[in-house]
Amino acid sequence: MRAIAVFPASREVRLIDAPEPAIESSTQVKLRILDVGVCGTDREICRFDYGTPPDGSDHLVIGHESVGEVVEVGASVSTLRMGDLVIPMVRRPCPHGNCTACRANRQDFCFTGDFTERGIKGRHGFMTELVVDDAKYMNVVPAGLRDVAVLVEPLTIAEKGLMQMWQVQQRLPWGATMEAGKAYGYRHQAVVLGAGPVAILGTMALLAQGFETFVYSREKAPSPKASLVESLGARYVSAAETSLEGLAKRIDGIDVVYEATGASSIAFEMLQIIGPNAVFIFTGVPGRKAPIEVDTDLLMRNMVLKNQVVFGTVNAGKDAFEAAIRDLALFQQKWPNAVQALVTGRFPLERYRDLLLGDAAGIKNVLRIAA
Repeated sequence: MRAIAVFPASREVRLIDAPEPAIESSTQVKLRILDVGVCGTDREICRFDYGTPPDGSDHLVIGHESVGEVVEVGASVSTLRMGDLVIPMVRRPCPHGNCTACRANRQDFCFTGDFTERGIKGRHGFMTELVVDDAKYMNVVPAGLRDVAVLVEPLTIAEKGLMQMWQVQQRLPWGATMEAGKAYGYRHQAVVLGAGPVAILGTMALLAQGFETFVYSREKAPSPKASLVESLGARYVSAAETSLEGLAKRIDGIDVVYEATGASSIAFEMLQIIGPNAVFIFTGVPGRKAPIEVDTDLLMRNMVLKNQVVFGTVNAGKDAFEAAIRDLALFQQKWPNAVQALVTGRFPLERYRDLLLGDAAGIKNVLRIAA
């Protein structure tokens, strides 16, 4: 079967002929992969910034944003059936018995760092025609989401981040809850840094939870991304035209920042202007760049005196995948054109070099593995 793989030792990215996987356990299922989204992580792996092949392999099959169709089930599998559309989870638990998180099936909070991730670290990914995996890592998707289901995995980043934010904000003495898509007991003005797929999906999630949302990104308006953001009911602010100080003056108190750029300089500048009781959510992973100058005294003083919280989030557990599937259906009803517009193009597997090694264009490009 065909697969896209990186060979770190020779620094090659190739379309290879891989052996077809077989079910080896009664709890496993076989998937025919339909779509795989191309993201910044894939492109960084193809630049050999990171990416680790499985033990004993000289290559790593990449791809972690996927949707597949169940074509075979193990004898013990009762939760899935042939023809189901599913989104596989990405991270797999570490082997250590003392890792409370992994033993509780919350490998997204692994203590040891010895987890594996499909298509990223120590385990082959989904940019191939067939995959075998355990049924417990599968999440069923309604057939009506077929065309946009590849967006579920990047949406889980926002879902996990917002779940943690609401848990943190229970610290507020008057309580902070979210019911039926509306925030109560909590000021709700949010800034999203970036306008890529993770950022725009995060914008949708914040809007759906009742936040007045501003998207701060480099591109000048008008632009396709700015138009898409405005069509959701969020406000687009160009960094080329408005400074962070100008943004702060425009917003009377920033309560939540959802960072989705991986640019540490803009993130730490933003940290200096968030409001009292604010939460700053990091989702980006910056590459290795030159050091930046940071006013650490100001940041520390603000965090202490203004009761601020800063946390990072990556990968996701079962609860975030289920929330992402539910909310993607909500987004499709609320903003059908915008959700469709997130998928810039669908390309055959043979076009992998353009998407992985060429200049990034559009919002979310997808390799269509099977019709």
